[in-house]
Amino acid sequence: MRDVNEDALLACPPVFLVADGMGGLDAGAVASRVAVEEFARLAGRGSVGTSDVLECLDSAWTRLREELTGDRQGGTTVAGVATVVDQGRPSWLVFNVGDSRVYRWADGVLHQVTADHSVVQELLVEGRVTPEEVARHPERNVLTRALGTGRRPDPDLWILPAGPSDRFVICTDGLTRDVPANRIAELLSQEPDARRAASALVAEALLNGGHDNVSVVVVDGGTRADGADGTQPAAAEARALPRQRRDAPRPEGPTAAPATPPARSGRHS
Repeated sequence: MRDVNEDALLACPPVFLVADGMGGLDAGAVASRVAVEEFARLAGRGSVGTSDVLECLDSAWTRLREELTGDRQGGTTVAGVATVVDQGRPSWLVFNVGDSRVYRWADGVLHQVTADHSVVQELLVEGRVTPEEVARHPERNVLTRALGTGRRPDPDLWILPAGPSDRFVICTDGLTRDVPANRIAELLSQEPDARRAASALVAEALLNGGHDNVSVVVVDGGTRADGADGTQPAAAEARALPRQRRDAPRPEGPTAAPATPPARSGRHS
């Protein structure tokens, strides 16, 4: 239903992400493109570190402050996964700013790894709205964090040990607005090929109204056929890394002190 597509995506190992731009005129499209361009510098590496992801977010924020000035203001969400080595073992680094999401589907179970940075998510956590009320809440599109608006990026980060049957879905809210989680899981279970699974999810969102730009990246890691290599899928819990202080030097790994909760920005996606 949108005339302009302000989404952008990247699927170049070792990093996979989506970005959902916001802003007047072409500002949203510029913001999402800048985010993808900065992360594209990591393409081709065997793995990355936490500092690499933080540096890409910082450099994208700096570029947006230079390119979007005066009345031309914009920002973008960013959500993705990258391959890392954590404590000597292959792992996934999940990151997000805004309300684009990362899901992990393994052993037939779909789990939302990221948490939306939005007003309605805060209200939901506080018990002031029910899950059923979220979809029709008047502030459902108001973000509390985004890249390019306000101060330096304030991402959430998680580390997940890699399992042999991992599948990740990285998507803008154009998918989650029109396709419920149980239907996402059903489509993932029906399509073993990552590219076709992504296409099926986009098609489902369009079939259900296509109320927003929709971008989906599906990433398969390890062995999709359980036990085909003699290995059984392993349960993996996400370990959240402490939030990074915006104005302090950013160390490698989860050693920085947590930052204080941000104020509501009133940005719309």
